[in-house]
Amino acid sequence: MFKTRLYLLSLIIACALILSYPSQAQQLPAFQPDPPKNWFALDPKADGFMGISLKQAYELLQGKKSRPVIVAIIDSGVDTLQQDLQGVLWVNTTKDKDFPGAVHGWNFLGGPGRKCDFSETAEEVRQYFKLKDKYLNTIAPSDTNKKEYAFWLKVKAEYDATIAKAKTELPQLSQVLNAMVETSGYVRHALGLKNNQTFSRTDLDKIVAKSDTMIQVKNLWLLAFSQDVSTSTNVKVIRELGEYLTKLNNELNPDLDVRRRIVGDNPDVLRDKTYGNNQLKFEDSAHGTEVAGLVGAKRGNAYGIDGIADNVQLMIIKAVPVGDEYDKDEANAIFFAVDHGARVINMSFGKKVSPHKDWLDSAFKYAAAHDVLLVQASGNENLDLDIEPEFPNCHYLDGSLHGDENVLNVGASGLKADFILATDFSNYGKNSVDLFAPGVKITSLDMDAEATTDDGTSFSSPIVAGIAALIMEYYPDLNVRQVKQAIMQSAEPLHGLMVYKPGTHNLVDFSTLSKAGGVVNAYRALDIASKMTASQK
Repeated sequence: MFKTRLYLLSLIIACALILSYPSQAQQLPAFQPDPPKNWFALDPKADGFMGISLKQAYELLQGKKSRPVIVAIIDSGVDTLQQDLQGVLWVNTTKDKDFPGAVHGWNFLGGPGRKCDFSETAEEVRQYFKLKDKYLNTIAPSDTNKKEYAFWLKVKAEYDATIAKAKTELPQLSQVLNAMVETSGYVRHALGLKNNQTFSRTDLDKIVAKSDTMIQVKNLWLLAFSQDVSTSTNVKVIRELGEYLTKLNNELNPDLDVRRRIVGDNPDVLRDKTYGNNQLKFEDSAHGTEVAGLVGAKRGNAYGIDGIADNVQLMIIKAVPVGDEYDKDEANAIFFAVDHGARVINMSFGKKVSPHKDWLDSAFKYAAAHDVLLVQASGNENLDLDIEPEFPNCHYLDGSLHGDENVLNVGASGLKADFILATDFSNYGKNSVDLFAPGVKITSLDMDAEATTDDGTSFSSPIVAGIAALIMEYYPDLNVRQVKQAIMQSAEPLHGLMVYKPGTHNLVDFSTLSKAGGVVNAYRALDIASKMTASQK
């Protein structure tokens, strides 16, 4: 899963220092002014932000007719009552025997009684406990199980790293989270707020801290808000830290029986029976709501945000828990989306271990055979995916060629064409990541609220998915390869722009971090697509 933003560890360490040394002066971050709420849609030349030139794209489309396009959102679920999504949710008009009650999509983590297995552990943890009795004390594999033993070694290495990280971070994060909850009351009292009211970074400027305690509290919250826009609230920060804490706890204390109790299926059998339910909103569904909003939130209604595409139907598929998704759910989600008419599938998730990669290979090929585009987030661990691949991916186990013909892997780019255009958290790879798209301070929809702002490749991916849908709306005769080609060519290579390689302060040419070497642009993509249509005719 890619829900957690990478800055959390540095935040934990900085906050822990403040908690340990209340009188010690801390080097607080220099806050940057908020970018425009829709900066990702702006034009680099006209507006000075490395956005996608969406206004120019719609000017190009003026007077043209569009056809509706179904976009599947495989994610953590969606708040289907969100005002800005009304009228753009896909509606299943068929009597679906395999998925009874499916209206706007399906929940592959669901079980009887409207329950949901939304709190899971990492895949390497599940696989470690599945295989450890067989291989933990094995020195060398037999001839018949060499493949499984090699997989075990990969699982063991990832498990050890995951557990070591969780053991380090959990005590620190628990301390910080407790401090956040406790000190929220101090801040509210200083601001004269009621217990149910929230505060933001700008509110902290109103506090004149005279005691060491209040200085410590104020500095703690200034650090907590340091990576967010000024309107981010204490509730949002605590929610994100709480989700991360849950993830770490699930890794150290996994409930390995929760899937059986709630869903009741066998995750090691791809098509054993129909499973899941039609409930799409749970307490972890904020991430999916943000993703869906970027693709197709209702445009021009003076509420929330304007989505990228103006004539989409959003098919909601819940398959991503807090923790790692199951290969079975990923594959079946893709099959569901294709079988129910999706033309684009957004996949803002990923993991380090894939026990049934062949199932995902089959699903990717199924999508390709049905002319469906898969758009996926590259991930937020600042890894070179050419060296350390994550899953799912289009490098098929059977060595098939052209596995990427219908896949776009998207990295996260920053606000300006400067040395931090490649974000510090984004994964990259000259042969594995296709292109970059805006991925910092991205404002989209929230659950039970108007909007929220976040960072991550999770939000770069739906921006590209929205552009793909826009092309398909107005140029429906193009096939998936042409749509991908238009999008790739829109990301003009930024040769000579030196940027920090993600996670380092080593300068590299931005064009070396992805296949296209640039940032996606909706105007150029549509212009290219229009010429493809004309040349074919």
